[in-house]
Amino acid sequence: MARTIAEAFQSLKIREIEGIIRERMEAKPDPYALIRECQEEMAKIGKKFESGEYFLAELIISAKMFEKVVELLSPELKRKEKRDQKTTEKIILGTPKGDIHDIGKNIFGVLAMAAGFEIVDLGVDVPPEKFLEAVRKEQPKIVGMSGLITMVYPSMKEVVNLLEKSGLREKVKVIIGGGATGEEARRYVGADAQTLDGAEGVRICRQFISL
Repeated sequence: MARTIAEAFQSLKIREIEGIIRERMEAKPDPYALIRECQEEMAKIGKKFESGEYFLAELIISAKMFEKVVELLSPELKRKEKRDQKTTEKIILGTPKGDIHDIGKNIFGVLAMAAGFEIVDLGVDVPPEKFLEAVRKEQPKIVGMSGLITMVYPSMKEVVNLLEKSGLREKVKVIIGGGATGEEARRYVGADAQTLDGAEGVRICRQFISL
């Protein structure tokens, strides 16, 4: 039986992670610290997937475990954010055309909502034009795009290009995230920021609205 977060994730004990998290929460830890701990284990699983030791099924199970952790911690995250800093700014969020993965997007969305942001989630495989339409309609301060595969780069870049052509680029900040992204991707896309960490993404978004 798994007794720690690491043991639960590395043995993919999805039925045991809830009890472990609830037990840890009794000690009133920083919820973000628990999330970072889980992210570290997810990163290890991702490396096993890349090396061929794990397959897609294991990756999906670990992602469901992570989503369960975020669900359990969401009430405490909301209470913590109310004590800290609150915002009502909007974030347009989506996985652009060419990619149907939504795990990272969904996790960031939950964390951002807990921080008080209003999330307009466009879903996955979203055409660049739909991002532009949403920006025009919702008038957000931030556009967030997620991608797990490199094939999504052109769509991300096209979103930024459309914002520039429409005269809206200067009115919004663009942040990208997901396994396919890095500094090189950020420069290619023309985004303002990039991260692989959902909690860090929220901190970056807070900085954006304070500018």
